[in-house]
Amino acid sequence: MLEAAGVPFSVQPSSVDETQMKLRLDPTEIALELAKAKALNVSGSHAGDWVIGSDSVVSVEGRVFDKPRSLDEAAEHLRLFSGKTMRLTSAVALARGGQIDWVHEETADLHVRPLSNAFIADYLSEEWPAVSFCVGVFRIEGRGVQLFNRVEGSHFTILGMPLLPLLSALRQRDQLSE
Repeated sequence: MLEAAGVPFSVQPSSVDETQMKLRLDPTEIALELAKAKALNVSGSHAGDWVIGSDSVVSVEGRVFDKPRSLDEAAEHLRLFSGKTMRLTSAVALARGGQIDWVHEETADLHVRPLSNAFIADYLSEEWPAVSFCVGVFRIEGRGVQLFNRVEGSHFTILGMPLLPLLSALRQRDQLSE
């Protein structure tokens, strides 16, 4: 997303352990806390740079889902999502010099249509393993759009980061042209 928007950046993965946060927080707090933790983790070794951290969390009926670890787990997730509303919360944080400067979160509601076992099998035969890297087992920019009969929320939030608010925050910090 940043590349498509013309924002120069480099990537450095954080070493944040997400497991404990996911056990004790609600989905919105999880996304916010992970985005902040990732930004802080990388910011510590890049003192003068603005560091972006982001994370997305999918929940259905209050249950938080991780990326599927196997094809069978992906199919199980899709069966559980079938006919329900998937809530996707994406958060982004900006840090500099080991301090959080700005955070933002947005939520999108994705209404999953009833999915037959045949559809799930066909879908995963085409999309696996690409969707193994996707919380929610879908790529909205691809065949994953077929999972839904209605979507409420920002396209960028669904892609994984509230991009427009981030771009505004970067402009306010003179990191992008006005």
